[in-house]
This record gives sequence, C-alpha cells and structure tokens, in this order.
Amino acid sequence: MGHDIGMLVIRLALGLMLVAHGSNKAFGPGGLGGTTAWFASLGLRPAWLHARLAAAMEIAAGVLLGAGLLTGLACAAYVGLMLVAALTDHRGKGYFVFKGGCEYVLLVALVAVGVASAGPGAWSLDGVLGLEVAGAWWAVGAAAAGAGAAAGLLAASYRPPAVAEGEAG
Repeated sequence: MGHDIGMLVIRLALGLMLVAHGSNKAFGPGGLGGTTAWFASLGLRPAWLHARLAAAMEIAAGVLLGAGLLTGLACAAYVGLMLVAALTDHRGKGYFVFKGGCEYVLLVALVAVGVASAGPGAWSLDGVLGLEVAGAWWAVGAAAAGAGAAAGLLAASYRPPAVAEGEAG
C-alpha cells in the first residue's frame, strides 16, 4: 500500500506540473503567440506548429501520467519533452536551474524513467485495467522512445540561430 500511495503522489505531482506548463504555453499571459515567438527564438521550425504540439503533448502526457493510464507511453513523452527542452532552451547554460541550466528538466526526465520502472501503482487506471506496466524494460523503453522522439524532432526541426561574432563565450 505504501508503494501505491507513493506512486500516486509522484504521478499527481508530475502530471499536474506538466498540465500547468502545457496550459501556460497555450493560455498563459503570452498565449500561443508568445510561445511561438519563444520557440522561433530557440530555432524550432516551424515555430507555430511546435508551440501547439508542445502545449498539447504536455497536457496529454500530464493527464495520462496523473491518471496512471498508459504509463510507459506517458513516461516516454516526458523524456522526449524534457530532452528537447534541455537541448534547446537550456543548452549551454550549465547544470543549475537558477542559471538557466538543465537541472530541472533532467530531474523530471529521470523521475519519469523511475516511474516507468516502478510502475504507476494499484491506484491508477493501468492498475484498474490490470495492465502490467512496470519493470526495467519499461524504463529502458521509455528512455529510448523518448530519446528517439526527441532526436527525430530536433533533426527535422531544430535550426538554432547563429551566434553573432563576439557574443560567444
């Protein structure tokens, strides 16, 4: 029972956090227009499409993980989303989040891999449906699928802006 409560708390914390991030991208102060401009500045092309995909994927993955439904797939989405964030927005800023580094997104991705390994717990829709979705292979699968999706997206769509001479360093 302790495992089930722990996984419920972790799933709800991660799920609500990502739903909030996705909702902010779509409906926050800058809305999709602001997110589009931000993504364009990062080099994601076409930015309008990536703004919408990121918002929708964050909301969907957050809802799935929070509910404990298709947990391995949701964890793979978390890994992919966080890797894209690490390699675009947090790139070259070091580790610590207070300096813009990858600390936060790395932690979120690794916790998602941990959830894939431990499973969603009995207090989840996967548990209610009798889906066996836990173990080392689920963790490896979530990490590999997320990394593969991030690599594919970046290869197809990431065109970072050139650094002007004298700005590097």
